[in-house]
Amino acid sequence: MNKAQQAKFDSLYQQHVNALLRQGKAATTIDVYSRAVRRITAFFDTPPDRLAPDHFKTYFDSLVKSHSWSTVRIERNGLQFFYKYVLNKQWDWIDIVKPPQKTVLPDILSVKEVEHLINGTRELRYQTFLLSAYSMGLRLGEALSLRISDIDSQRMKVHVHLGKGQKDRFVTLPKTTLAALRNYWSSHRNPQWIFPAGTAAKLKYAATGAMNRGGLQKSIRVIVKDCGIRKRVTIHSLRHCYGAHLVEAGLHLRAIQHEMGHDSPKTTALYTQLTDAAHQDIAILINRLVNRLDLTLDGEV
Repeated sequence: MNKAQQAKFDSLYQQHVNALLRQGKAATTIDVYSRAVRRITAFFDTPPDRLAPDHFKTYFDSLVKSHSWSTVRIERNGLQFFYKYVLNKQWDWIDIVKPPQKTVLPDILSVKEVEHLINGTRELRYQTFLLSAYSMGLRLGEALSLRISDIDSQRMKVHVHLGKGQKDRFVTLPKTTLAALRNYWSSHRNPQWIFPAGTAAKLKYAATGAMNRGGLQKSIRVIVKDCGIRKRVTIHSLRHCYGAHLVEAGLHLRAIQHEMGHDSPKTTALYTQLTDAAHQDIAILINRLVNRLDLTLDGEV
């Protein structure tokens, strides 16, 4: 692009970011939606307001060959947003690209496999993190963001701040998990974070942020492999396991929906075909579930 075109793009791009901020989009959404505009601009080396339908067809022809459908969907949504809120135009995106509708069920570990995964982890920080993510049904970012002030040992609840959809919720804190969190925190005593960055105790104590997300994900892949688990397992898999195991324990779907922070009961219903599960006490059931884990939390600090 020449200087005039670059100036035009810079203006449109800033309008796009401003519109995303006005809509209250999450930081991750702003990042991927703005990336869509940058990527298609670089692909054609021209400001995005000059693109015609044939340009989009060419672009998505290339994208579906080189990226996942998840990425294609995000790109489409980001460009739709740009057209609607920056260019004030409507576009029939179905004629351009329509990612297939797929319902893929995640691999679920048994309680024994979860137990094996946690016990097979060599470092105490990872043992405690895996237990926390599983036993409270936390997403990766939610578990990483845990602070001391979020733990309510009187009510046996944990305050999850700004989860998916920028929503707060309270989840049940099992006694086993509370003991594990206290044990791990005593090894570093960071004044704010439960899972601070760093490896040595002094570094953890002085850390001003949580463990690195990418490093944690990489470590979990190694742990799963070392444990000999052949299923596709990520941190998020433990959240799915939590939901499925609560269904097996007989907890009512509405209670599971509340614990996991699902907006729609349809999301929770993926864990079961049961519809008449009797309502039972949440804390008792969750503690009973976690107490079934025969843990040896003696990893290296």
